Order: sequence, then structure tokens, then C-alpha cells
Amino acid sequence: MRRTAPLALAALAAALPAAAQTLEPFRFGTNWVAQAEHGGFYQSMVDGTYAACGLDVSITPGGPQVNGRAMMLAGRLDGYMGGNMLLPFNALGEGIPVVVVAASFQKEPQVIMTHPGVASKFEDLKSLTLMIGDAGYQSYYQWMKAAFGFTDDQRRPYTFNSAPFLADVNSGQQGYITSEPYAIETEAGIKTDLWLLADYGFDTYSTTIEVTRDTLETRPDAVKCFVDGTALGWVNFLYGDNEAAIAKIMADNPDMTRDKVDFAIRTMIDYGIVDSGDAETMGVGAMTDARMQSFYAKMVEAGVLEDGLDIAQAYTLDFVNKGVGLAEKKALLGQ
Repeated sequence: MRRTAPLALAALAAALPAAAQTLEPFRFGTNWVAQAEHGGFYQSMVDGTYAACGLDVSITPGGPQVNGRAMMLAGRLDGYMGGNMLLPFNALGEGIPVVVVAASFQKEPQVIMTHPGVASKFEDLKSLTLMIGDAGYQSYYQWMKAAFGFTDDQRRPYTFNSAPFLADVNSGQQGYITSEPYAIETEAGIKTDLWLLADYGFDTYSTTIEVTRDTLETRPDAVKCFVDGTALGWVNFLYGDNEAAIAKIMADNPDMTRDKVDFAIRTMIDYGIVDSGDAETMGVGAMTDARMQSFYAKMVEAGVLEDGLDIAQAYTLDFVNKGVGLAEKKALLGQ
């Protein structure tokens, strides 16, 4: 399935402003070390998609000691790969000029993992001990409490050690659907049941593309090129020839293995992390006002965000929902 050459370079170049003789630099920072979950960005960087519309894109990987958003605000990066919409909404409340221009993931990859057969429906998790980290407790767990009646008493701090979960069949543990389930299956031989929070109403967008308001206003052509190029990058990475992108990811992260990459790609496709819902008809990166308002209302109700924010200032729909990549996807899948 991934042997067809990346498509639409000529179409992208024709659809966007003509590339200058010298490509315009665009420095993009990810929020973690290189991995398959960044594949769309790497794909378009290595296969020439960004260059076709005029950008010379470089990727600065994140990590535990890297604050990419601060680097962008200081002018050291031109764009940043955010997580979900909580931080942009918080930034709005603090007067920080960050604007989300696209969402690579239609679904937040956050899951609760449980031992096989312990729960038959999401509400059954209320009877389990749940290992949830502090960041998760302050965000999605507050939503779980408000929406489903989960309690503080059943939560235990998750210290990024799966031993307590593995030792207690009546427990659950947080994870990213593209990562922790693979580790537990390969290291402990347990194929966990997965409860993807996005499928139960935690409807934030994820793996966003953020820019400063100044970049948005002074470099709209560069932003358009990057957003459209990234949409095509995800289509080609998921459904086309992704070997060069995978090689670059593994070069940037020597701890990454091909098995991990393949698992993550397969999981993103199977669970519709990138390509589901609105993205199926409006293109990868799709966002809507209704979805933004829905998530914001849930976070206000859960006490995570303050009420009264003009959240429309935290994002723009000007660069998405134009169907970029839909024809290329059909061609790659032979549809």
C-alpha cells in the first residue's frame, strides 16, 4: 500500500503562490522526540511537498527539556506542533498571541488501558483503580468526573511505570493509543483493551499547528503552504510511499524502531486518529466552530477552563476545510 510515489506536488505548486527562486525558511518545532505521530510533517519535508509551494521547512524535535512554544514566541521557530486545544484556550486567557491554524489529529490519542475482558463498557471503568498522571488528572480526568462520575478516590498517580497496572487486573492506566499499548504488548505479552477518550466525548482536536498572530498576519502565504503541505504529507505518509520520512524520523530519534513506527501508523489508520469525521470530507487538518465550542463547553463544565473566553480568537478556519488531499487519497487507495 505504501509503494506509490507521493502525489500532488505539481498541483500544490500550481494552487499556491509560485515559489520564489530562493525558498522561504520555515522552522517548525514538534512537542516531542521524532516519531510516527509526526509523520505528515516529516513526509512533506523530505518528499518536496513543502518546497513545491515555496518553503524550506526544517523540523526541530521536542523533548522533556525543550519548550517549543516558548521558542516560537521568542521568534526562534515559525510554527509549533501543539497538543490539544486546552493550551491554546489557556493562552488566550493569558493574552498569549498563539493561533491554531490546523489540527492534524481529529482524535486525541489518549486512552485508558485495561486488562483483557475486565470491562465491557466505558462506565465499567468506574469500578477500577486508575493510574492517571498529574497532567491528565488536571485535564481529561476532570471531564471524566463531570461527564461520567469517575472519582478522585479511584485515581492513583501514574509515574510512567506500568508495573502497578500490570500487577493489578482490576486497574486501568493512561496511555497514548499509538505508544503504551505497543510497549505493554511487546514487553509483558498483554494485549490490553483500549478506551479511546475521543470516542466517548473528549472531542478536542490534537497535534495542532500553531503560529503567532504576527506570523499569521505577516506571512499568510507561508502559513497556507505549510498547512496544505502538511495535509498532503499526512495523506502520503499514511497511504503512500513513506520510507524516506520513516528513515528521517529514525535518524532524528535513534531510540525509535521500525516496529514502533509500523504499529503507530497502523493504529492511526485503524482508529481514525488523523483521517476520520470531518477530515474525510474536508481534508486532513479540518476544524469547525461547533467542535471547538463543544469541547470548550465541556472543559468549562468540568472546571478546567474559565467561562467567558472568546475562543474564536484562539484559532482560525481560514486555512483548512478546503478538501486538500482528498483526490490524492482516492488515487493512492485506488478508489
